[in-house]
Amino acid sequence: MTMDKALADLTVLDLSRVLAGPYGTMILGDFGADIIKVEQPGRGDDTRQWGPPFSPHGQSAYFLSVNRNKRSVTLNLKSEEGREILRQLASQADVLIENFKVGTMERLGLGYETLRASNPGLIYCSITGYGQTGPYKDRPGYDTVIQAQGGLMSITGPTGDGPDAEPFKVGVAIVDVSAGLFAVIAILAALHHRERTGQGQQIDIALYDAQLGWLANVASNYLVSGAPPQRYGNAHGTIVPYQTFATADGHLMLAVGNDGQFRAFCGVLGLPALADDPRFATNPGRVQHRNALLPRLEAIFRQRSTQEWIERLLDVDVPCGPVSDVPTALADPQAQARQMVQRIVDSAGDEIALVGPVIKMSGTPAAIRSAPPYLGEQSAEILGEKLQFGPEKIDELRQKEVI
Repeated sequence: MTMDKALADLTVLDLSRVLAGPYGTMILGDFGADIIKVEQPGRGDDTRQWGPPFSPHGQSAYFLSVNRNKRSVTLNLKSEEGREILRQLASQADVLIENFKVGTMERLGLGYETLRASNPGLIYCSITGYGQTGPYKDRPGYDTVIQAQGGLMSITGPTGDGPDAEPFKVGVAIVDVSAGLFAVIAILAALHHRERTGQGQQIDIALYDAQLGWLANVASNYLVSGAPPQRYGNAHGTIVPYQTFATADGHLMLAVGNDGQFRAFCGVLGLPALADDPRFATNPGRVQHRNALLPRLEAIFRQRSTQEWIERLLDVDVPCGPVSDVPTALADPQAQARQMVQRIVDSAGDEIALVGPVIKMSGTPAAIRSAPPYLGEQSAEILGEKLQFGPEKIDELRQKEVI
């Protein structure tokens, strides 16, 4: 087995902040790309101040979550000298990612058309709330606003129309995360295209599009039926039983995905006749008659503990699991076996615990090679390495507050 890094030959200029862009560049960095995080002098990425909690030397947990395997250089893009340095860095980069408001990079003289003139192979990825076109393109875009506007909150939360039926956001900034993933997919596709043609291209990623895109079957159900999707709480709109159930000591998540599983499930519950009942024998019937079926199941689930139900159901291959809190999930033996929590020591000596890379590959595995950087930690290193700036030149730039 080789330990080569799949993207080790790539240089990525990361001008993005907060979550969507940094999440994407973190994934590229996990596979070996040289991620140069360009930050504003004296302030840096907004998430550096988003806390508590903070590490002993002041790194916010939020920043730590998406900035491993990167090097930080500070660059004042309000100064012409700072912009010229960025142009020089871009002339030898493979990818540039930014998430400024639409038109900002063009006004700075750093737009795609300008930078591609000296680097035709540059892949230039812009991530914004609503994209580079459309009536909302100039609006600021934040995850929770997009969750609301993009339909997600309308299908998330308790059932019904009463006072307890408030629409809920997802507990993680899932629109940002998914936009970052779409950006990675687009960048890898553009790199493959460049390998064949030598030409880079501009990528336009919108949080709004990402949200609509991963409505998936919920959007399709509406487009096919014309019926607006409803909130089902922890249940499923088109599969039954597929939801949480209260047990004797907590809650269980059950996911009966087909009629064979339902028959096995009924056997475990001691109700084999349910599988032959014409109302419940098929999933469409169970969906139609859910109000007749679910109360019977709810009463039985309360008779045993969560763990006892899990053991009985998994013994006949019925998908289910506990409703774990975050500490329990991260400490789970499966999470440990998959190395989903890893630790690394940063340059200040702080041991940082991080969620590990998701993707597992046999030949070019993802890896945490370096801790999230302190602001401007590698400024001198990057400018010396990429642009051959000596110590005197770097000191001059610091005195001018360019870096």
